[in-house]
Amino acid sequence: MEDFSSLFDKLTLVGRNLFNSAELMAVLQRPDFTIAAYVALTLIVFTETGLLIGFFLPGDSLLVTAGLVCFISGWNLPLLLVLLCVAAIVGDSVGYSIGYKSGPKIFNREKSLLFNKDHLLKAQEFYERHGGKTIILARFMPILRTFAPVVAGVGRMEYRRFLMFNIVGGISWVCSMVLLGYALTPVVDPMLRPLFGEHVRIQDHVEKVILIVVFLSISPGIYAWARSKFRGSPKVEPVAVEVQ
Repeated sequence: MEDFSSLFDKLTLVGRNLFNSAELMAVLQRPDFTIAAYVALTLIVFTETGLLIGFFLPGDSLLVTAGLVCFISGWNLPLLLVLLCVAAIVGDSVGYSIGYKSGPKIFNREKSLLFNKDHLLKAQEFYERHGGKTIILARFMPILRTFAPVVAGVGRMEYRRFLMFNIVGGISWVCSMVLLGYALTPVVDPMLRPLFGEHVRIQDHVEKVILIVVFLSISPGIYAWARSKFRGSPKVEPVAVEVQ
């Protein structure tokens, strides 16, 4: 078992390469980084879903990269899925708790480097349209996934109902993204080789894959923005919503 200092150094290296998919993959594939990789991925998923400061973290692309590395490096896939699902579910529960304890006054908090009230208002607006199933839908939308559980807490959504949506959404999000990455090499490589030659490997083009994943992740937000722009939807007031 590696000591804390060594683990911390490895976690720091993962953090430095968090927004460089190719470098991140190279780091995660190192045999001596397996434990640190599990710890880092779990912490990042928890932070993005549970803490307001985690809205900038690369959730979707990180999970796809983790799935790709899992296949290439022979990681324990069931263990990885369990760890990340638990992190996502616990994270949303912490976000709910923050909203529940803060109440409507959180909407009066001033904008800062680590907090953007506009994101909170967008999550509130999404709730007003979609109700409790927002907890599931928001999992697949960057930024919104961080603030949706907070709004649920502010709106005093019944926790048992919230937890049901939380579990379904957390498992669906983690499993779909990780398994997508895991399937890329055995599924996509054989399809590409007849076209581009036997040397082609999807892992050598991970940044292109991540760009596609990111675009698909933000496309619902782009669509919603464009629709509201053309329809001139009214401004949402910062008040607590009642979640159904």
